[in-house]
Amino acid sequence: MVYEEEQTADRFVVDKQAPTDQVIALAGNPNVGKSSVFNELTGMRQHTGNWPGKTVDLAQGTTTYKNQRYVLVDLPGTYSLIAHSAEEEVARDFIHSPDSDLTVVVCDATSLERNLNLVLQIMQITEKVVVCVNLMDEARSKKIAIDLPKLQELLGVPVVGTSAVKKEGIEELMEAVRQVAFGEVASNPYMLEALRSLHEDPEKEVFALLDQASSIAKQVVTYRKADYDQRDRQLDKLLTQKSTGIPIMLLLLLSVFWFTIEGANVPSDLLADMFNRFGDWLLVVTTQLGMTKWLQDMLINGLYKVLSTVISVMLPPMAIFFPIFTLLEDFGYLPRVAFNLDKHFQKAGACGKQALTMCMGFGCNAAGVVGTRIIDSPRERLIATVTNNFVPCNGRFPILIAVITMFFTGSQASLTGSLLSAIFLTFVILLGVFTTFYVSRLLSNTLLKGMPSSFTLELPPFRKPQIGQVIVRSIFDRTLFVLWRAMIVAAPAGLLIWVMANVHVSGQTILQWVTYFVDPLAQLMGLDGTILMAFILGLPANEIVIPIMIMGYLSSSTITDFSSLAEFKQLLLTNGWTWLTAMNMLLFTIYHWPCSTTLLTIYKETKSVKWTWMSFIVPTLTGVGVTILTIFLARMFHLV
Repeated sequence: MVYEEEQTADRFVVDKQAPTDQVIALAGNPNVGKSSVFNELTGMRQHTGNWPGKTVDLAQGTTTYKNQRYVLVDLPGTYSLIAHSAEEEVARDFIHSPDSDLTVVVCDATSLERNLNLVLQIMQITEKVVVCVNLMDEARSKKIAIDLPKLQELLGVPVVGTSAVKKEGIEELMEAVRQVAFGEVASNPYMLEALRSLHEDPEKEVFALLDQASSIAKQVVTYRKADYDQRDRQLDKLLTQKSTGIPIMLLLLLSVFWFTIEGANVPSDLLADMFNRFGDWLLVVTTQLGMTKWLQDMLINGLYKVLSTVISVMLPPMAIFFPIFTLLEDFGYLPRVAFNLDKHFQKAGACGKQALTMCMGFGCNAAGVVGTRIIDSPRERLIATVTNNFVPCNGRFPILIAVITMFFTGSQASLTGSLLSAIFLTFVILLGVFTTFYVSRLLSNTLLKGMPSSFTLELPPFRKPQIGQVIVRSIFDRTLFVLWRAMIVAAPAGLLIWVMANVHVSGQTILQWVTYFVDPLAQLMGLDGTILMAFILGLPANEIVIPIMIMGYLSSSTITDFSSLAEFKQLLLTNGWTWLTAMNMLLFTIYHWPCSTTLLTIYKETKSVKWTWMSFIVPTLTGVGVTILTIFLARMFHLV
């Protein structure tokens, strides 16, 4: 039987199995290895909950030490408990709540002074604190020495040095937790009283705590090497200065796209072939079992083919893109991207953190929308949400790559061909980025008026990524999570598409009627009814747009794919495609409504039908307007 403390509506439900379980709040600044400590202590005994009324997820896990069970709650990384954001509010409220028995504050041994400010703030609101000075191995490599006994004396609470990724100090940390939890170690009453007196005077508190943190750090930290951070400073000079920061960012973007394109081709083909063979086997088995033809077609040629297409198209590039993205994140490069783009978002009346959420959108726009939680201002969070769809997600890459390869860079399977495709794709992506700036500024001056807010952007030290952890985390937390959400919405879409392709009304299928109905608008946009119909029916997942389009051109009753781009291109040419059709296809792929998964995520994050609708209509109107303008200019300059 699961025991849970009595909860109120605004309290997080802690998964306690018995009243004797001790609940540990794990707090700390971002980039201090807090998640590594959490993962090392809890292993796979984890799950995620949501703070009521807040879009802030808290990971929970359990560990047992000396026959005592502990429930660990991994709080959001925060620099302060002064509630400027939902994350800071949740961290403060949980630490201060009756649910939390004690707090472990994880600090970065290489940047102790900055971390001590949060330690002192937490000590103002709770007596039971253990300080975990993590990343001691990195401190040693940089010749930074920390006098842990002296630090413990000055703070008046237990201090333990750890290196979670190397499993150092974990046993000692749990022993300190046990002693504090059961009152075997007393806190320093003088220190606590002094901190609480500061808490009563908010005007003096901030600067006093900063001074105190600086004073303590000077007494316990020794830099045995004057240029201990020289490598970081040299890299930062290269990655963030005006003349080199942006070019390197573009080169990295190009490299990631090329590697994703080049690496995903073979696995995608192998998966598609495997699913086709399995589909053929299913047809044989269901025929032998006597399944009726219509049910067989609906389940295999409808539901199964859509699902298998989504998986074979999405899984390989995501399995490449997400680990690379996470490696850059672990290395410490993504905050430098935000630094480089901050002034551009500031000029657009938005927040510099939007650069990070925009980057997340390359993998999945739904993930990018969830990522907007890091933006404190509700106004700026909405701007980032509405404009996130202007960067193409993983599901739109196959459309972009196929059209670019067939009509603009050549379909030869070679290093040169994939490089040209990556370069062209990078230019298309940059068009989406520039549109993000423009629309953000438009929203900031109209529907979401306001001044851009300031924020603290930490440039964390560069670290060697933990490749094994990165692969596991990116595959399970991102790749499979996004794939599962896509499959959930693609499955019913497969059934709907099959019904529309097989039910006849007045001698035409519903699919053909839809195509005829939208054709006038599509022609105005330089497309055709089949293309626009494919985008409409591709609402559940962009990955099925091309298969639906092929099905429409072939008047087929089932999702169809081609074995080569050459065959596909010939089909398109036969149906009237020109370079201008291909160009408008690229533009509308960038500028159209978010997929249903993203729309559902937007509603979940905003709790607003209005802003979910705005997130749909803004990119769609942009796409219609840009394609119509392209046709007008092409005709004006006699390019067609």
